[in-house]
Amino acid sequence: MLIVEVDKVNWFGIGIFLLLSLIGLLLILKRAKYFLHMIQLEGYKNEQYIKWMENNSRVYSKKMKNTLLLGTIATFIYLIVGIILINTKLSVYLAYIYFIIWMAIMLMSIEKNIDEPKKPLVLTNRAKRLYYTNIALNIITTVVIYFIYSLFTSHFMLFLPIVIFMEMLLYYFQPLIMLLSNIIIKPVEKSINMHFYTMAQEKVKSMGNLNVVGITGSFGKTSTKFIIGTILSEKFKVLNTPESYNTPMGLSKIINNDLKEDHEIFVAEMGARNIGDIRELAELVSPKIGVITSIGPAHIETFKNIDNIMKTKYELIEELPTDGVAIFNYDNEYIKKLADKTFKEKILYGLEDKESLDIYAEDIQVSEIGSTFMVKDKEGNSIRCTTKLLGKHNIYNVLAGVSVARSMGMSFEEIKKGIEKIEPIPHRLNMINPGTGVVIIDDAFNSNPIGAKAALEVLSQFKEGRKIIVTPGMIELGSMEADANREFGVNIGKVCDYVILVGEKRTTPIYEGLMEVNYNKDNVFIVNNLDEASAQIQKIVKPKDVVLFENDLPDNYNE
Repeated sequence: MLIVEVDKVNWFGIGIFLLLSLIGLLLILKRAKYFLHMIQLEGYKNEQYIKWMENNSRVYSKKMKNTLLLGTIATFIYLIVGIILINTKLSVYLAYIYFIIWMAIMLMSIEKNIDEPKKPLVLTNRAKRLYYTNIALNIITTVVIYFIYSLFTSHFMLFLPIVIFMEMLLYYFQPLIMLLSNIIIKPVEKSINMHFYTMAQEKVKSMGNLNVVGITGSFGKTSTKFIIGTILSEKFKVLNTPESYNTPMGLSKIINNDLKEDHEIFVAEMGARNIGDIRELAELVSPKIGVITSIGPAHIETFKNIDNIMKTKYELIEELPTDGVAIFNYDNEYIKKLADKTFKEKILYGLEDKESLDIYAEDIQVSEIGSTFMVKDKEGNSIRCTTKLLGKHNIYNVLAGVSVARSMGMSFEEIKKGIEKIEPIPHRLNMINPGTGVVIIDDAFNSNPIGAKAALEVLSQFKEGRKIIVTPGMIELGSMEADANREFGVNIGKVCDYVILVGEKRTTPIYEGLMEVNYNKDNVFIVNNLDEASAQIQKIVKPKDVVLFENDLPDNYNE
């Protein structure tokens, strides 16, 4: 009779075990998806992903560590007591207790109040392949460990808890399993990438009448790309890479899917984090015109120093054909050095050393609604232009567009019409009037010292209302980051009436800079996220106030 009852209980126990296993699997897949997102944001680069893991508290949060600790203790106690009670009815009830404890521990590990991602996971074919590889690796690992454990015991009630404890281990170590999955699939991805890369490369080469404009720089690339595309569209059939598509696979996708035979110009943004990245992109698209917008300490963590950044950006110029045109922002001290050593045809633009410039602007009038200025060239041609873009720094980007347009034979009248049609680029000093009487300036995509300074200049031009800034500071500046943010704080203190800092640890240098200029502590608010920042704004904002959102940390950054 006892045996029959135990068997009945065992069948019920198996059902519970299968249910818990399914719940464990779903939690594993959910956690794996988060790390898939993070490795995607790191460009599927293992070294960058490892560095992110080392510096991110969410990888092994306090909750996750407690989950593993409690789960290990519960399993250890179960095995000891289970061996004592083996082959008794009590062993079955012990398993039930363990299952309940396991469920409670796993549910406790779930992170609550996670912010919506600013740049959501994109389930591209590559992301799907990596995710499936991760799932397969989890399954294989589980099967192998189960098999090894079964060599030591075949007793049902000692086996089941270990099975679900293994799920807990896999759940905890998903960051490493995702890394291992990326390593395993790398040869496959390399082969697939090369296929699409070669296909795109051949397509560009087959279009003999296509002119490719390559744009690179530490900052200003995306804005300049859209500006150039808008101006050139006055005369040509133009294709721009969308948003921030600036990697080999991003460009390959646009070329293979969107570039048509009737396109006359392809404007390609070129991003880089390492030496050789720009050369790889230039070999893909074969640019005839190369533009370097800026050089500064962006991505200094991967480049290590400014010299490496200069070397990488100059790869674009080195890859131009002998009849290509190199276009330089001559006001940038680093670019000036590169321009001076260039013997290909070149166009120099800027605002300062006008005697040396081919294209420049004078009589600049900047306001809170845009800018007007006179565009001139060294031949004496000139025209008065107006743009809705905010900030003096955007005039540099417009001048880059003028330089490209002139190299393509466009008249000043055509260029003027193009400049007037330029729309503000989202999240790049984009002014928003929500109809509440409060002006919002969205500069969320900016994270460099020059851009931050320019944003404050724009803010200072507003004559009415108080000025409020919301910022987490600047990132990826390496050893320069603390000093740059401290100087940012000093400049904020000279312009803003209220300061909302997002993230206490990261914004410490900004706070120190504010204190250097004896800023009123009562007007500084430190919050943990944008939701808290919005709540704080509601408490202090009044009609005619101007709120600047300066930079927004990507999802793979936290305190």
